[in-house]
Amino acid sequence: MNIRSLTRGDGVLIGAAVVLFIASFLGISGCDAPANICDQVDSAYSWEMSPLGWGSFFLGIAGAALVIVSRALPQPRKVVGLDLGQVGAAFTVASAWTLLMWVFESANAGAGLILGLIASLVLAAGAVAGPLVPALQAPLLGAPKPQTPQPYGMQPGQPGAPGGYGYPGAQQQPYGAQPDPSLGGQSFGGQPQQAQQHMQPQAPHDAQPQAAQAQAPAPAGDFTPFWFAVPVARPLYGEDGSAAPIAELAPGTWYLAVEQRGQALVAQTQDGRRGVLQDTTGIQRG
Repeated sequence: MNIRSLTRGDGVLIGAAVVLFIASFLGISGCDAPANICDQVDSAYSWEMSPLGWGSFFLGIAGAALVIVSRALPQPRKVVGLDLGQVGAAFTVASAWTLLMWVFESANAGAGLILGLIASLVLAAGAVAGPLVPALQAPLLGAPKPQTPQPYGMQPGQPGAPGGYGYPGAQQQPYGAQPDPSLGGQSFGGQPQQAQQHMQPQAPHDAQPQAAQAQAPAPAGDFTPFWFAVPVARPLYGEDGSAAPIAELAPGTWYLAVEQRGQALVAQTQDGRRGVLQDTTGIQRG
């Protein structure tokens, strides 16, 4: 699982589950006797009582794991007709309810019960409110600033090195446009700049066709490929229109948009796969 695909809601669930696990090893009952007597009495913890340990603490930890796993999967899994995330959320609510009953029925609740109750309440709130609150849907870790790649064959810091292919720093020329002479580039199938300068006096009759070609407009559907990142994990569907996703775009990774189809984008992954990104809301352009 890509750690950059985690949201703030997932971070709340992970933190609450860790606190709940720690609380399961603390004493579940307090002591009102003098200190010298309380030091001689060992307070039991939750795992020594199966109904409390397995029925409350383990239920909450398992529920948090199910919710996080369900959000990381490309397609939601179902158990008895219910989404895996819904089952996990139900587990967290049941854990909070049972711990609340244990605190009410305890004559002197210890640190384990009190801390476990607080953690289970936060756990249940994060599982239920995670898909509903926009602030909890934001990425837990922001997208990093990718380093400028060097062109093939050029060393880092070499003077006059033009921008290479890829984001960022690569000034990509639109299809059909002439390259910038100051960068020392050449068009596909063309000759280097020095050879072109020698050929110009020898073929003056080709000046007008070359000028007309330079002034030719770009092809229809003027679309310039650009790099982008998604705010949350989103599926990438095949170009053939199939309903099953072929990949998942994760936050924190830059992808190349090569074509636009209405509101959707045809994106290319790092391994060369191409697909249609149907949900383009909130994407970050590079």
